Amino acid sequence: MNPRRTSHLEGQPEPPDQPHPANPAPLRPVVGEPTGAAHKGVEAALRPDPQVGDGRYPVAWLTISAPYGATPSASSVCLCGRERRAFGKRRVIALIADHADHRDHCPLRAPREEGRAA
Repeated sequence: MNPRRTSHLEGQPEPPDQPHPANPAPLRPVVGEPTGAAHKGVEAALRPDPQVGDGRYPVAWLTISAPYGATPSASSVCLCGRERRAFGKRRVIALIADHADHRDHCPLRAPREEGRAA
């Protein structure tokens, strides 16, 4: 009797004894303009940015956190370097008023004097 090799996985074909090289795909003729995602990506990259701003940008941020049943807190941060934090209801309300006052007097937002004289 000849010993027969059995596969460990049922229903799987026997592996070949020798490796075989991969067959290259047939070449297609290249005619016309390129299509596909790469072409569309380049086209989109050359378009002007549709999201043109109006020249405004954020200068100051007020963040308030008041989870239910916990102590409220707030922070006020400005690009001019001003940073304030408050904890507790009374202090948070005072910081909100202070933040609104700082918006009116911030050196980054206040109109310059030389512009008024001209």
